[in-house]
Amino acid sequence: MKQGITFVIPCLNEELTLLRVLQKIARLRASTLDSVRPVEVIVADNGSTDRSVAIAHEHGARVVHCPQKGYGAALKSGILAATHPLVIFADADDTYDFAESSKLIDEVERGHDLVLGSRLHGKILKGAMPPLHRYLGTPVLTELINFLYGAPSRKISDCNSGFRCFYKEHFLRWEVKSDGMEFASEMLVRAMMMGTKISEVPVTLSPHDATRTPHLKTWRDGMRHLLQILLEAPRLFHLLGSVTFFLSWGLMLLSVFARKPVLWGHASIMGIHTTIFAFICSFLGLALWGIGLVLTAKRPACGVNIYQRLVNMPEDKLFWATLSFMLICFALIAVIVFYWARNHFTFLALEKETLILSALITNGVLLIFQIFTAHLIKRT
Repeated sequence: MKQGITFVIPCLNEELTLLRVLQKIARLRASTLDSVRPVEVIVADNGSTDRSVAIAHEHGARVVHCPQKGYGAALKSGILAATHPLVIFADADDTYDFAESSKLIDEVERGHDLVLGSRLHGKILKGAMPPLHRYLGTPVLTELINFLYGAPSRKISDCNSGFRCFYKEHFLRWEVKSDGMEFASEMLVRAMMMGTKISEVPVTLSPHDATRTPHLKTWRDGMRHLLQILLEAPRLFHLLGSVTFFLSWGLMLLSVFARKPVLWGHASIMGIHTTIFAFICSFLGLALWGIGLVLTAKRPACGVNIYQRLVNMPEDKLFWATLSFMLICFALIAVIVFYWARNHFTFLALEKETLILSALITNGVLLIFQIFTAHLIKRT
């Protein structure tokens, strides 16, 4: 007999559609599954106040109550309660067709550890997926995950698919913690980071019941997905921040050495405005770079070497480095004030030089604050 499988259905007030979902699973079991493998159905209830729990009991499902609110919390409670090694989940709103479960199960048993039901490679019925999700949200987030964490053998097309099959033992190793909709992204990121064998099969997506209130909040949940994806990517911030920072400083120094603005057609470059623009970009670059440093403080294993060295800097060295830099900053400020005083505190014809010194001071102070923040976060 083949390995047993647990169907997990997250549920919050789904009395309009839950019955149809359970009936589809029952037909699938009767036609193909029960004769070759043990099967159980878990409804992970997230605090329903309608007849969802009663419907689940009436049709033979095991109800697992999850007091912690959230799509991810409900799924985790159901998955952890599963008694069989294989787990397959999809929503209780009948948008995914559980009759297609065999395709996912077969793909897992061909040697994959995680199989996604891809809506974008399958069939999306009219009205089933808003254009904003179909052509912008899901493709952008998917490509970001592929870029940051994917390998040629782990590219995916639909990171937001809510129809998935996997081994419970692998899920436990992934240590997915999210309680909200971002659970889907974290699960993929963690799986990819651990070199999981991932595959996809095309599935059908149907419109949800018109009288049902959707649980998905487009902009809120989209931002949650984005933040969750970036949480494991300090290297991205290191790269973006470093490139922006050094290009900005290169532009600032060029503008100083170019004593007069360079005419380029009708444009005047390398003047004071170029220096100001580069000054602002240097601040932006260092701010981006600092995000990676802060992420490393919370998740050391994901960090770049320089981040790890700064986060693990001995406290005495941190103190003396901070004190030394603050003294340098005061000295630079004193230089500006000295030249200003020599000019009787009137206009200084040293705009670019003053901006360079200001950039050194503000960039340095920001860096010190970022290192302090990382050390504070490390202790939480």
